[in-house]
Amino acid sequence: MNTEIKLGLGNPPLPVYLYVKKLEINGQVYGWYNFDVALDKQTPIPQRALTGYISEIQLTDKDYKGKDNLKLDIFILADELYVVRSGIETNFTKSFLLAASVVEDFSRPVTIVANPGEENVVFCALYDALAKTKIRRDWDANADWAGLIQQIQSKLSTSPKYNLDEDENDNAVLQTPSPSKPKPAAVHPQDLRIKQVRTLTNYPVDLIKEWLQFQNVSFPSELPVSVVDKLVRDICFAWAADKVDSNTATSSYQQQVLGAVANGTPEIEAIRQWMNYVAGLKTPAAIR
Repeated sequence: MNTEIKLGLGNPPLPVYLYVKKLEINGQVYGWYNFDVALDKQTPIPQRALTGYISEIQLTDKDYKGKDNLKLDIFILADELYVVRSGIETNFTKSFLLAASVVEDFSRPVTIVANPGEENVVFCALYDALAKTKIRRDWDANADWAGLIQQIQSKLSTSPKYNLDEDENDNAVLQTPSPSKPKPAAVHPQDLRIKQVRTLTNYPVDLIKEWLQFQNVSFPSELPVSVVDKLVRDICFAWAADKVDSNTATSSYQQQVLGAVANGTPEIEAIRQWMNYVAGLKTPAAIR
């Protein structure tokens, strides 16, 4: 790794963010882009591959249009410090986590590739940069994503870490870690998942707390994923109770939420689309 310091004029030592999204411009397809906050402009990146050393992965809770939006940040040290940011529920993040979970030695450089797929999907491919071989793991839609994140973070525990303070313009500034001010723990994906669904459906937080007490836990993250799946479903059915009958709610939820998630749609977006569908049905359950 080249650590030579370039003296003289240059750019501030800020991280370079690569935001994952499929863009089609003038017939050219891109997998990620830079974003200029001042100009509110997306600049597509023509190169699909980034080679460097993964130093850290981190969950970041970003507010978007008043809604929580959980992201996975992948820190890659190369000629600059790069941060690849993608939604936690996206196929890019999931394919990255599956591949990275089988990496044993993160002191070796890797090549991370953004592969645009059909519709709006972007997948991640990971390569051993020295051996030039693809790092493979079979797709598993039911993987324990939170467990994979913790497993990878554990392997990266001795790698360099960077504290990024983001100002009101979403500009990240590198900060030296302070032992007297430890970095706050990241929000567990299952806890944030329930928070997002509860906020979206305006479900009473007291009912969530009561349900958790009945399960003898304090947080959703203490429960198996299958149990949290049922909680999400029950919250959605409670929202739909005065809008459609239970059979319609069940069948439409299975098709438009579970089916969409299985095909790669982020769960919170699938629920939002299902809610729009249910709200658009003409006859409320109360007058059927």
